Amino acid sequence: MDSSAGGGRVWQQLGSAGVLREQYRRRTPAGLIADPDRLGATLRAVDARADNGITLSVLVQSASALPILATATGPAFDRVVAGECEVALAATDAAAAGSDLTGLGTEVEIDEDSVRLEGAKRWVTTATRAAYFLVLARHRPGRHFTAFTWVLVPADAAGVRVSPATTTLLAGAGIGHVEFSGVRLPASAVVGRPGRGLALFARHMGTERLAGAQWATALTSRVLERTRTELTRREIDGRALWDHDSVRQEFAGCLVRVRELRALYEALGERVVEEHDLTSAAMLKAAVGLTADEVLSRCAKWQGANGFADDGLQLERAEAAVFGIGGGVTELMLGAVADGAETVLKELRA
Repeated sequence: MDSSAGGGRVWQQLGSAGVLREQYRRRTPAGLIADPDRLGATLRAVDARADNGITLSVLVQSASALPILATATGPAFDRVVAGECEVALAATDAAAAGSDLTGLGTEVEIDEDSVRLEGAKRWVTTATRAAYFLVLARHRPGRHFTAFTWVLVPADAAGVRVSPATTTLLAGAGIGHVEFSGVRLPASAVVGRPGRGLALFARHMGTERLAGAQWATALTSRVLERTRTELTRREIDGRALWDHDSVRQEFAGCLVRVRELRALYEALGERVVEEHDLTSAAMLKAAVGLTADEVLSRCAKWQGANGFADDGLQLERAEAAVFGIGGGVTELMLGAVADGAETVLKELRA
């Protein structure tokens, strides 16, 4: 990949090289089944460019959007997976908290020949670059999981308005807010069967959580490598920081945490993608939130005031906070793990 390429160009390069298609083992009526090893290799390669926004955009499209888009009719999937254009997953709703999907306010009216979409989505990754939006909307009142449907919306459809998010973080992700005002589309815009929106989302959310663990491992190990080099060069009273036992012990603790995270995703990856094990996916997501913040906080502390420079680790740490928020907050994931505690304990004692 071109080291100076922007997010759209990186996606194009991955698609044209066949990397995006090769991330998946097979395409089924319910979407794509990822290959954990190939997905992880893609994310490591993209993370090596040290642009967290671009890596986020590749992750969300690869692990969340494309598996759902594969269930749609028409040319959109083939165009996106070939790198010709990008797709944005528009789930976080302007009318509800990000973790409250059943409280969303975006609505779709479906009849025999057409659909009408009304509502707004916020903090949508690749919103400012996408050719298509995968929009989660409700087709009937209430919070029942069968009240929601995916709709594929061309970005240039009448009534679609995109505005960039007001943040300097994750600049390469193309994050924005999207409004849908009286958007009318043919009935073929419905992705999958009406009422299967949340079921389809849940089926593939595990892949995103696996990908998050893979990216977090790549990012934290990259930062640890950089930090160790800096610690060997910085001195206090003529002695390198790396030679202080307290620093070495804390650093080693970070290595253990990252190695644990890698071992966890290697152990649970197959279960997540093939069995759609929700408890395993939640465990990965919780581990990511706990590990990334701890490791990056310690590394940023060792940088001292330099950590607040434009290329300092305090910025990287702030961007990495997405691990504990996007796709489900850490506390919510820990609750899901607790719900499956009996099964997990049986496995640990087997």
